[in-house]
Amino acid sequence: MLNAAIVGMGWWGRTLVDSVQGKSADIRFTAGATRSRDKAAEYAEKTGIALLDGYEAVLADPSIDAVVLATPHLDHASQVEAAALAGKDVFVEKPFTMTKASAEAAVRAVEAAGVTLGLGHNRRFHPNMTRLRDMVRDGELGTILHVETVMTGSSGLFLPKGIWRTDPEQSPAGGMTGMGIHLVDGMIDLFGEIEAVACQSASRAAPSGLHDTTSVLLRFRSGATGSLLTMNATTPTYRFAAYGSKGVAEISKQSLASFLFQPAPDGPVSAKPTPKPIVGLEVTDADTVRAELEAFARAVEGGTPFPISHSEMIHGVAVFEAIVAAIGQDRFIPVN
Repeated sequence: MLNAAIVGMGWWGRTLVDSVQGKSADIRFTAGATRSRDKAAEYAEKTGIALLDGYEAVLADPSIDAVVLATPHLDHASQVEAAALAGKDVFVEKPFTMTKASAEAAVRAVEAAGVTLGLGHNRRFHPNMTRLRDMVRDGELGTILHVETVMTGSSGLFLPKGIWRTDPEQSPAGGMTGMGIHLVDGMIDLFGEIEAVACQSASRAAPSGLHDTTSVLLRFRSGATGSLLTMNATTPTYRFAAYGSKGVAEISKQSLASFLFQPAPDGPVSAKPTPKPIVGLEVTDADTVRAELEAFARAVEGGTPFPISHSEMIHGVAVFEAIVAAIGQDRFIPVN
């Protein structure tokens, strides 16, 4: 059983804790630290978490095996490096870091210390994403032509100006840090490295003034193309669709519950084409947050390595950095 500390006990930090506390045989949270200690005291007592006086106290506690970071985006790089120097395994929420250079430095620190690094892209662990990954890798979709992705939410309608989540430095390119980065990770996982991006991003309805409507075109090293749309001032939705020469596979619904596959015709379409079946798979009980934390715990204990490689973590940040740089350029920006 991995004894972990949660660092950052806002709504997502609590989501991470609630996914495993008292439910998992692999990981439990025994301690925590947060900037708003008074607000977290009741929750910590309810969940059996000992509140410590800051991140330094967490890293100095020998009873803590690993730290889980649910902290502001700009803190991730230094906190990962500090955990590595303290010999603590570390799981960090996305985005991993904000620049490729800081991502590379964090990975160097982790590798030098020989600790395990996990990254919070929980959608990788959904059974429907596993199904799509298997189809792509087994060639069931044929040659991949294009991937179309959409992830939207409503938080931008309610978050006020002046908090870190609406700080343009913490959350550039609108919904990219909260939602779009998941889509980028899914693309890298299934289709490989991305070589160039173009982006437009605007503020339309968010009262904070933060960008709320962001669209991206992507070009993969394989020659495939992609598109990404993320908005944080509308109804929550999700769509991840892969178009191949042998058919189209699509994951949809906010929970990723729906999976559809439409095979391509066997020959030229006639005036009265024979309808092709659509194969559907509905998954309604997947706890992807618990799955990612348990995968991290097993990797720490020497089991299967965490499924997101260090190179993929760095490349995801490089793509994100290029997307931010591409805003207003009206051209493709290379991913370095």
